[in-house]
Amino acid sequence: MLENCRSMVHPIMALTSLKERLRRARWPSPTFRPWRIIATVGLGLFAFPPALLSAQSQTITQGRTASENPAEIDKLWQDASAKYDAARAAILKKVDAQITDGPFRPDWGSLDAYEIPEWYRDAKFGIFIHWGVYSVPAFGSEWYARRMYIPGSSEYEHQLSTYGPPTRFGYKDFVPLFKAEHFDPQGWARLFKAAGAKYVVPVFEHHDGFAMYDSELSDWTAVKMGPHRDLAGELAMAVRSEGLHFGSSSHRIEHDWFMDVGRTIDSDVDDPRYAEFYGPAHPHLWQHGRPLLEDWTYLSSQFADDWLARDAEIVEKYHPDLMYFDYWIGQPAVRPYLARFAAYYYNESLKRGSVGIINYKGSAMRDHSAVLDLERGQLAEIRSPAWQTDTSVSNKSWGYIKDDTFKTPGFIVHELIDVVSKNGNLLLNIGPRADGTIPEEVQQILLDVGSWLKINGEAIYGTRPCSAYGEGPTRIIEGALHDTDTQLFTAEDFRFTCKGNILYAIEMGWPSAGEAVVHSLDAVIQHGQKIESITLLGSERGILFRQSSGSLVLQVPVQATGKYAYVFRIVLQAGAASQKSAEELVKLDRDSR
Repeated sequence: MLENCRSMVHPIMALTSLKERLRRARWPSPTFRPWRIIATVGLGLFAFPPALLSAQSQTITQGRTASENPAEIDKLWQDASAKYDAARAAILKKVDAQITDGPFRPDWGSLDAYEIPEWYRDAKFGIFIHWGVYSVPAFGSEWYARRMYIPGSSEYEHQLSTYGPPTRFGYKDFVPLFKAEHFDPQGWARLFKAAGAKYVVPVFEHHDGFAMYDSELSDWTAVKMGPHRDLAGELAMAVRSEGLHFGSSSHRIEHDWFMDVGRTIDSDVDDPRYAEFYGPAHPHLWQHGRPLLEDWTYLSSQFADDWLARDAEIVEKYHPDLMYFDYWIGQPAVRPYLARFAAYYYNESLKRGSVGIINYKGSAMRDHSAVLDLERGQLAEIRSPAWQTDTSVSNKSWGYIKDDTFKTPGFIVHELIDVVSKNGNLLLNIGPRADGTIPEEVQQILLDVGSWLKINGEAIYGTRPCSAYGEGPTRIIEGALHDTDTQLFTAEDFRFTCKGNILYAIEMGWPSAGEAVVHSLDAVIQHGQKIESITLLGSERGILFRQSSGSLVLQVPVQATGKYAYVFRIVLQAGAASQKSAEELVKLDRDSR
């Protein structure tokens, strides 16, 4: 996820040359350590016998590579992961074969023919999961792996006071502490189903480079280290056994630069023994808030190939219905590889059934080639084609931290309603603890949202936007990273959804005077169309009403009959507003291509 970062200048402070370390230091795996290397000013390099010490207690003081040629920095990672070159090449060969065996080609003209599958448009609500090694320190955010190497940051100070300096205890040393000993995938899946979710998207690999799945392209996986379990694979089986769709989130491409700050200080990031895990760690040459076209970060073809191979491996092994990517797939150097992946994934998924879904951010892909995702954001109007927002139950971090605060169930229900009324889906994130348990407060929030959907879900699932999304005084602040900036909704705010000849008018609060008024009725039903009946979902009694000058006046009980938001089910005569609206949206969609 995004961070308020600035491009930084890395100091020229190398104590030993990169070429010398390339010549001297080559280890086949992070656990094979034939000697320690200690670099000191004036003494040069000396080899010592292996010490019977844990990784936590080893001291590494090495030259920094921040000022080196980026191709030579990249070679550190390439050499460290070279044993997987053959497996990577085999996967890429399959990718190229699949690209030529289906309707989609790796060009944007071809990818523009993509159509979003109906199951996704019907689903409306999914669960996102940020869980990984960063859940062990449980401090700051899921960007702890990066920020623990930034002097002056709260994460750096926490690291020093709790674990020691990064020369002695680096991010890699959290891996053995990540055990997931209480992980119950079936229990998670039952909870997500009870919450009303229709699809589940765990992070398979975050920016930190640790794979939560059984990858044959890395040593640093949950199967080979830490939990020694295929966490993503177990969850996939459990989720599908509950009848839910399963997706994957890959943040691998951001690993190209994510650990760069570790090269600006004495730390284990500069130790060649861990180059496979810490990645190229190239200087991130981009300023937050600027377009990605102005991102000048170095990306080698080798790392881009690795990104493509890892994502194709996920598709081949786990057959996700959806692939979520973070923002850096929009970096100019990535786009040719992204087009190859899209063509491969769409063609591959079509052979199994419904075409897959790719979530992208910003302008990383063309509007009709995939599904736009707004991080912690909303739209002010209806958008065609369909889109998605991802936000988190938690306010401070996507991953678990010990002092987080949480959104209320009512806030989440309101956001879901608003997003759905504008042709969108809501992907709601949770952050489990390192031991695999989901915080009790988070579980209760999910269950409360599920209770509302159990009563009112027919106004959400399978609906389509009406010709107007709603009415009321509360205005949405449009765009990403504004999810908590919008004012709270009131009883004067309505949102509309449509299904067949049924209009759902969803009131965001309970009226105090025993009367609810929809002022813009003419905007959502055909001229002269009559209402057959109105009921309040969750109540067996019909609602008395009258139509007057384009408005609809509803007589409601003094006391609310539910919580959070209230759905009036309005049955119209044949010739539904929703059908007309759908035709208009299809035409708008086609005309904009």
